Amino acid sequence: MAEKKKWLVALLLSIFVGSLGVDRFYMGYIGTGILKLITLGGFGLWWLIDLILIATRSTAFKKVQWVD
Repeated sequence: MAEKKKWLVALLLSIFVGSLGVDRFYMGYIGTGILKLITLGGFGLWWLIDLILIATRSTAFKKVQWVD
């Protein structure tokens, strides 16, 4: 079952500390959060992709149900 997460919180985390994987940790993706932390946001590319996915409320995050 998908966890309910606030979209605005995830977006702000992604903007400000997304390169450290904090957005992934918040959404429940601990493993990829650690990888994102180690690679500093996939050298910026992964951070940008996640930022776009979160900003558009993408369904790519299967564990997350966005709420306002």
